[in-house]
Amino acid sequence: MYNPLRRKIHDVRGACGYEDVIKEGYGLDTAALSEVLFNKGLSCGACYEIKCLDNPQWCKPGHPTLAVTATNNCPPNWNQPSDNGGWCNPPREHFDIAKPSFIKIAEYKAGIVPVMYRRVPCLNKGGIKFTITGNPYFNPSVVKGSKKLKWTTMKRLWGQKWETDSKMVGESLTFRVRASDGRYSTSWHVAPSNWQFGQTFEGKNFR
Repeated sequence: MYNPLRRKIHDVRGACGYEDVIKEGYGLDTAALSEVLFNKGLSCGACYEIKCLDNPQWCKPGHPTLAVTATNNCPPNWNQPSDNGGWCNPPREHFDIAKPSFIKIAEYKAGIVPVMYRRVPCLNKGGIKFTITGNPYFNPSVVKGSKKLKWTTMKRLWGQKWETDSKMVGESLTFRVRASDGRYSTSWHVAPSNWQFGQTFEGKNFR
């Protein structure tokens, strides 16, 4: 039920592992979610619509809504009570957002306001981006190669960083991603066989 911000406009990496939320197309309207909403990284990339609620002194007239993308985690602060500083402590449901986003729905002096929220489809353009990092024997990516590598289920490292111990060098790579609602998106041979570590490839998005 709350909504402030005391963090930089865009974080490098963060708890979701996004290198740069601006470059990766998430824009400035991003949020760090409390532990309950963050769900151990499963909510990374999810979009929410929020609006200021029941506070005529601080809510903007007309109660405009704001769409934000989850790109980070707001960790608990056990040195502060949940109703006075420890806003991200469980079981609080909290969105930590930047000033440019916050002032779209409330007066900045409020610092923190009750909000109503709901999960909504994301409006980002383009496909799912896959960045390959690591070394020839250890790198993040659910993946299939064009030659020897069969479908391999990847393990979550943290946030939206995934890993496999399969050797993928020299294979063109196909990625299959499963959404929380059960839908699949398969990007066939999105990375050519001569891919290099550090490269990013754009595949299909969910329909």
